[in-house]
Amino acid sequence: MPDLLIELFSEEIPARMQARAREDLKKLVTDGLVEAGLTYGGAAAFSTPRRLTLAIEGLTAESAAVREERKGPSAAAPEAAIEGFLRSTGLTRDQLELRDDKKGQTFFAVITKPGRKAPAIIAEVLEATIRTFPWPKSMRWGNGSLRWVRPLHSILCILSDEAGAEVVPLTLDGINAGNQTWGHRFLSKGAITVSSFDDYAAKLKRAHVLLDSAEREAHIWADAGNLAFAAGLELVEDKGLLSEVAGLVEWPVVLLGQIGEDFLGLPPEVLQTSMREHQKFFSVKNPRTGRIEGFVTVANTKTADHGATILKGNQKVLSARLSDAKFFWENDLRTVSTVGLEGMAEGLKNVTFHNKLGSQADRIARIEALAREIAPLVGASPDLAAEAARVMKADLQSAMVGEFPELQGIMGGYYARAAGLPEPVALACKAHYQPLGPSDAVPSDPVSVAVALADKIDTLTGFWAIDEKPTGSKDPFALRRAVLGKARLDVENDLRVGINAVVVWAFGGLVRQWNATCNLFVQLEKRQDGFFTLDVTQEYPASLSAKCTDVIVARVTDAERMIAEKKWKIQYLADGKVRDFGIYTKPMSLVSPDLLTFFHDRLKVFLKDQGIRHDVIDACLAMPGNDDLTLLVKRAEALAAFLKTDDGGNLLQGFKRANNILTQAEAKDGVEYSYGADVKFAETGEERALFAALDAADAAIAPAMKAEDFATAMQAMASLRAPTDAFFTAVQVNADSPVVRRNRLNLLSRIRTLCLSVADLTKLDG
Repeated sequence: MPDLLIELFSEEIPARMQARAREDLKKLVTDGLVEAGLTYGGAAAFSTPRRLTLAIEGLTAESAAVREERKGPSAAAPEAAIEGFLRSTGLTRDQLELRDDKKGQTFFAVITKPGRKAPAIIAEVLEATIRTFPWPKSMRWGNGSLRWVRPLHSILCILSDEAGAEVVPLTLDGINAGNQTWGHRFLSKGAITVSSFDDYAAKLKRAHVLLDSAEREAHIWADAGNLAFAAGLELVEDKGLLSEVAGLVEWPVVLLGQIGEDFLGLPPEVLQTSMREHQKFFSVKNPRTGRIEGFVTVANTKTADHGATILKGNQKVLSARLSDAKFFWENDLRTVSTVGLEGMAEGLKNVTFHNKLGSQADRIARIEALAREIAPLVGASPDLAAEAARVMKADLQSAMVGEFPELQGIMGGYYARAAGLPEPVALACKAHYQPLGPSDAVPSDPVSVAVALADKIDTLTGFWAIDEKPTGSKDPFALRRAVLGKARLDVENDLRVGINAVVVWAFGGLVRQWNATCNLFVQLEKRQDGFFTLDVTQEYPASLSAKCTDVIVARVTDAERMIAEKKWKIQYLADGKVRDFGIYTKPMSLVSPDLLTFFHDRLKVFLKDQGIRHDVIDACLAMPGNDDLTLLVKRAEALAAFLKTDDGGNLLQGFKRANNILTQAEAKDGVEYSYGADVKFAETGEERALFAALDAADAAIAPAMKAEDFATAMQAMASLRAPTDAFFTAVQVNADSPVVRRNRLNLLSRIRTLCLSVADLTKLDG
């Protein structure tokens, strides 16, 4: 079986597109070959800045012949129907077969398609792949119609086996496929003829091209680490930058440089961000002081002076970049020293957070009030939490964050310390955004936790109140991330901050702010033209861009329901024009359960990622207190661990049997068996043993549940397994004596009640 080698050689491919392009090339070509009837043993894709490469091993030399049978019209069908069938099959009437069918004789077409040689199939598949390749951005050049990410120079496409290599015949917009490639742009000259993938990779390496991006990454990291170690420094890990830089070079040459003394006083995050974003430099720190003192740059060529000229030029450009950063830093510090951090935040009054939720300053005021409420629940000072909330987003007005938005929060912490604010406030400025993802750190300082929770709850409540919820895969306001952030803050800090309470507080703050803004809920009066009039007792503030010169009006389609829910679309007349105010509100009783369901849906994803079954989560969600995320997670983890034991699985079957017998008896008798089981009516030792076991378990489970010690409660519940099994083996529940039967059913009710006090086991599969 031959091997296939494809290389698409072009101008430089952006580094950020290379990984996806490798996978797309592999999928499109292999899928196309398989669909056309070829099979293969394995495939691997590679990329450098100037080439995409695909190597396929063990490709079949030709596709198998295909025999297809197609049922046609009956022999008595109109002539037009038969002619249409002939046209669709490409056969003549004498080539059709007549067969007996349940509806009489029917025409069948037997179509045999001979196998095709691999080169013809490869040419078709590769041309279709190139013409439809899903680049995020592509371009045309010259007079051709072909589109590629950058001008495509050549196509290498060969089939090779023990007998030699064969060029696959393909011409695409004047580019003929061949068996040649080119090495490094500066360190290699002339075309390179190749005969197989191994020959290709070896010759490219001699021509100063490392084909495998993983090999380039390893080479860069090893050389950079060795250079830093030799200088007594330490390389700062940055996997994203490493992947990007490996996509910028074909022959990486690592160089170590020093940062000018004038810039060493800048915060390390500023140095690292500026070098990474502007220059693609790795940061190098002093392990003794933690200061960033150097950088590593990766050149794409070797030079006679061992990179001295390249390094000198890079240091010159870096000094200019860091001079800008130093100016921003010093300018921001002057602002803080002059007006304070709250003064810096004044400009947020003119920054719109959302047109229905007000400015950033409006949002900060809501978060401040909410942080005061949450602070006692997490062991934080309400005054410190409120102070942190007032300044936590002040750095959005700083010059540094304007240049480097990814430093928001980090710079706030530095500016808070420069302003002499308490350390918990400075920590909260940085930490209130966290956690930003599943691997991000979770704040633990109480003030940071209070402000982070307030920030996330305000976001969720606000967008829920205006009906801006995630739909499908779209989540423009990152509400799913906010929910998982709230969950991780609760669970990892062992907090007991119920969702319902904080959502009510947050929604109340939102409504108070809306009322204070324009007194929306003063009067609602229906008019004959289908509009509703709202009287306004005060003017709109200037931040709304216009003053109200007439009454506010709102048209609704379902008037009675909308009035009952206090939900309407507001418009107002200003400057003679109707303008949307765009507030949608509805009672808290409608907002909170819906939002709680959203929390539960996201928590299911969170717990499933930790290996907890969906039915276990449902069993815990059905219990009281399901707005307490910490309680939910503890219960789910304990139940999941319990069900993995033999006692857990067997007891579940015993519970199911007891519940089924009890449910059927209650339906038949029309009564509920939930009280009155008495050991004096027990007739067997197994009954008395089960009574004793239930008494012991009840005595252990009740205090354990009160203390939320679910592991102990599950362990006590496991003790019921043996006596329950023995009871069902030896005892007939539906005894002849009505008294004994009723007593045994009430005994089963005790099993059900005790098990359901831990979790709703009826939700479990099986």
